[in-house]
Amino acid sequence: MAGTISEFFGYRAEDQSAAALKAVANKKCPFLGSACTKMLGRERTISGVCAIRQKTAGSPSVICCPNRIYAEEYKMLKTIAKNAFHEDLKLYAGRAAVPKAKKEGGAIAVFGHGWGGELRLPQRQGTGSYFVDWVLARLDGKGNLVEFTAIEVQTIDTTGKYSAAQKALKKDRSIISDTVGLNWENVSKRIIPQIIYKGQVLQREELCRTGLYFVCPTPIYKRVLNRLGGKDKIPTFPTQPAAIHFVAYDYTEQFDKVSKGSIVPLGVIEEHCTTVYKVQEAFSAVSLPEGNVYGNAIKKCLYDK
Repeated sequence: MAGTISEFFGYRAEDQSAAALKAVANKKCPFLGSACTKMLGRERTISGVCAIRQKTAGSPSVICCPNRIYAEEYKMLKTIAKNAFHEDLKLYAGRAAVPKAKKEGGAIAVFGHGWGGELRLPQRQGTGSYFVDWVLARLDGKGNLVEFTAIEVQTIDTTGKYSAAQKALKKDRSIISDTVGLNWENVSKRIIPQIIYKGQVLQREELCRTGLYFVCPTPIYKRVLNRLGGKDKIPTFPTQPAAIHFVAYDYTEQFDKVSKGSIVPLGVIEEHCTTVYKVQEAFSAVSLPEGNVYGNAIKKCLYDK
């Protein structure tokens, strides 16, 4: 497996503009407005890697850092809020939304990633967790909680190494391949079971009327749906407490069409809304081969000339 770094500290790897070079020098994430929080392996040095592209011809740039999803001042949160609540309300960090709602006739309280602190939820018995990345809570003009929705953000984990490729970009903006790969196995092993469990928890919440939004880059979106047997196995349903909204959130422009010093914009590419029950049913369904595949293979190996 081999790949290259396609985005570095927010800018295309090919971009040698002053803005791109400054971001590297300052080790700054343009999406957080602060230092990059992604660390490089055991070295614990700042990574700066936003996306990876495999060497296979035609392979897309795949976002590997969740902070990349928060471009344009958390536009993704605003997009999901409007989709869930059908109102154009401003977003505020946690408790700060209460006085703003009273003043503005309504507001959205945001919990997650430094916005409003983590919600104090009871620990799950056993293993696993039902914590979600984001909770958006709609408040009315009196500051009262009316409803909320939850968002889970998932990018791709990497395998192998990209330290040599990272050092080359830092040194003179050279793009070289490394042993970095994409961990697609996690899609089946970890991501889908988490979606199912968290979706089941949320559908029992009286004020969660829109279920769970699962936001991810297009390649992950396609892998998840394919693992579930495709859209035919998980038919579309209207928004409801048991809803799972699969949202492909990715690049809206081609890399070579973006000018130097500019960041490639992101947006909703596709959405598929189904229910947690259909996801669980599709995930549990196993496509088996014909009988005696092992026996036939053994006989072929032993006796065929």
